[in-house]
Amino acid sequence: MTQQLGFVQWLLDAAHWIAWSAPYLAALIAVGPLVWAWKTRQRSVRVREALARRTVVEVIPTSTFDPGEGEIGRWAHQLGRVPAAADGVPARGAAARLRYSVEAGKMRCYLEGPEQAAAILAMPGFAEVEVRSDRTHQEIRPIRFHRPAHPRESA
Repeated sequence: MTQQLGFVQWLLDAAHWIAWSAPYLAALIAVGPLVWAWKTRQRSVRVREALARRTVVEVIPTSTFDPGEGEIGRWAHQLGRVPAAADGVPARGAAARLRYSVEAGKMRCYLEGPEQAAAILAMPGFAEVEVRSDRTHQEIRPIRFHRPAHPRESA
């Protein structure tokens, strides 16, 4: 008999807890999807921004280009550092991509990656490969320090 009373008391306690927490659970159920939607939207905006601002370098091998296994491993390791250099960018926008195209009958190879990893992409990975970077829109501007006028010089 005491076991039945203990079980009944447990059921009453559980019902009381459910009745007491129902408004909070309802609020959680209503707010949860809104938070998820907001986070998903923020992530998609970050990915879209990262994909809009990508750096492209052209990889041009020489006619005697024949990489060894060690060179390929070093280049793969170098490309593996690209997502780490693009800190804060979701994986979809941080990936390095190889793009091939044909222009005037010549095959061209482009390496594309996030703007934050431009220095890693521009590093030559092989001994007999030239990396060309078109950075006409990214000029290096010199820093100028203006000396304040001394009170004696202005008088």
